[in-house]
Amino acid sequence: MTVSLPPSPHWPELIKSGSRVFVGGNAAVPYALIQHLIDHSTGFTDIELVHMLTLGDTRWAREEYRALFKANTFFIGGDEVRKAVDEGRADYTPCFLSEISGLFSDGTLPLDAALVNVSPPDPFGYCSLGTSVDICMSAVRQAGKVIAQINKQVPRTAGHSYIHISEIDACLEADEPLVEVPTPPIDSVTERIGQYVAMLVENGATLQFGIGKIPSATLKYLTKHQDLGIHSEMLTDSILAPLEAGAITNRKKTFHPGKVVTSFAIGTQRLYDLIDNNPHIEFYPSSYVNKPANIAKNDNMIAINSALEVDLTGQVVADSLGHDFYSGIGGQVDFVSGAAMSKNGKAIIALPSTAANETVSRITACVTPGAGVVTSRGNVQYVVTEYGIASLKGKSIRERALELIRVAHPKFRAGLLEEVRQHYWVPHYQAKYPTDIPELGDIQLKKLTLQGDNFYMRPLNPADERRLQEFFYSHTKETLRLRYNHDPKQMSRAKSCNLVSVDQSTDAALCIVRQEGSRITIHAVGRFYYNPHDNSCEAAFVTRENQQGKGMAKRLLSQLIDIARQRGIDRMVAMVRADNRPMIKIFEQANFTRRVSDDPSDVELQLSLEKDA
Repeated sequence: MTVSLPPSPHWPELIKSGSRVFVGGNAAVPYALIQHLIDHSTGFTDIELVHMLTLGDTRWAREEYRALFKANTFFIGGDEVRKAVDEGRADYTPCFLSEISGLFSDGTLPLDAALVNVSPPDPFGYCSLGTSVDICMSAVRQAGKVIAQINKQVPRTAGHSYIHISEIDACLEADEPLVEVPTPPIDSVTERIGQYVAMLVENGATLQFGIGKIPSATLKYLTKHQDLGIHSEMLTDSILAPLEAGAITNRKKTFHPGKVVTSFAIGTQRLYDLIDNNPHIEFYPSSYVNKPANIAKNDNMIAINSALEVDLTGQVVADSLGHDFYSGIGGQVDFVSGAAMSKNGKAIIALPSTAANETVSRITACVTPGAGVVTSRGNVQYVVTEYGIASLKGKSIRERALELIRVAHPKFRAGLLEEVRQHYWVPHYQAKYPTDIPELGDIQLKKLTLQGDNFYMRPLNPADERRLQEFFYSHTKETLRLRYNHDPKQMSRAKSCNLVSVDQSTDAALCIVRQEGSRITIHAVGRFYYNPHDNSCEAAFVTRENQQGKGMAKRLLSQLIDIARQRGIDRMVAMVRADNRPMIKIFEQANFTRRVSDDPSDVELQLSLEKDA
């Protein structure tokens, strides 16, 4: 079957001065077509170019073309566009990615024409929008005229990515490589963030992620997972490693099972080759992919997005640096909302704790003046930095502040606690800010599997105040008697706060928790108190009754012994009631020896930590 191509563009028949013209974006900008318009622009003025993120040479935004074009972008990217927005020669229109198509269809932003980059037609006359279906398909459907760059280097992608040659009013045949964006190198900070985010991803989860170091680091640590799925507004080269490792199968997806679902791709030629004629990867318009109700149809939906800053109440700034607009809303709110509605879904905001060579904290007491909140404090469930995971869902303002201070850079934590006192109620007894245990290394969270159940071991911190109080009130009288040598009746918030506010560089306090979504339950606590007068420490433990016998105390003791040894402490001692035989056994299995005690009801145990012991 022979397919006839439309005529070459004769621009006066397609647009006029003052027209609003859509330009295909991301990696598929039709550069040759735009240059053809520039070369034949005599008599044209004030053409509004509407687009998403545009990569590569955004020549239309240069100062020299200010009389010819004015850009109106939904997502700021590239030096030329960003400079034009800063100087007022271009506009930024904030909008959820899922709703941009509606601006074209309801007449808010009617389009006179659409310039798109497409593959050559197949024998039946169908061209593919390739790497950029997103809002391009909607623009093609709504624009008065469709002008296409027929480009042999545009891959043919599956899904709803096809337009028929009869829908194209004019075309220019021009082969141009798509813009390539290689995976950025992963530094130590993003490596740690990726490890923490990966801990929140269970086997069988469906993922959404963006571009940059953090998604790359996260997906690197998901290669050993099983049956992961992808429902994401975009694909990058980060998907290649887990795909090749067999971690991504889409088998457990509950919406489009067996398929990767996306709306645009930005990467290298390896990615573009992967999606070319690949029936397992389907592209759909953003109005479909980013619709929160569709996202929520995926059980175990994990949305991983980033931010420029997060304040201590959980407000997320993602498109502006103060008064300077930097990027755009994009699909963050769409996927945060969809993941929150998903069964067992998780909405994660991941970002480095600092900027500007560690001189600026990205965890802030208040939003920077002029900055806009993209995702509200009511939407965010988790905030992850290189210092850990802050769980915010269901937390009070004070609890949120403590959680977020814990994952801030250590040198900013004291200042953040003081700042938060000026704005939100913090009790007088909340005197200490969270500290890390240096001996645990970069990753303070350790995943444990005990008798088939998953738990985490981590430092106890001030945000655990209420959780420790609940832990105390879960104990039976017998447990309290064995642990405290009497039957305490109360664990006040002030006392609980004192127990969780630990200077972890001197003493050490660990807990083992189970995290189910945003629900965190303490199941065991172990600690030692340092005695500087003889360079010793005293250890103590308590385990929730229904978890006893799983080895939690043994794990905590082993970790505390390791910490004490690294600190050069000479010996560890413990005082245990003589009738607490299970606890005595745990200490003796760790090579503690009994010492003579003045009180026959107590057993004193000791372990030498010196190197020659």
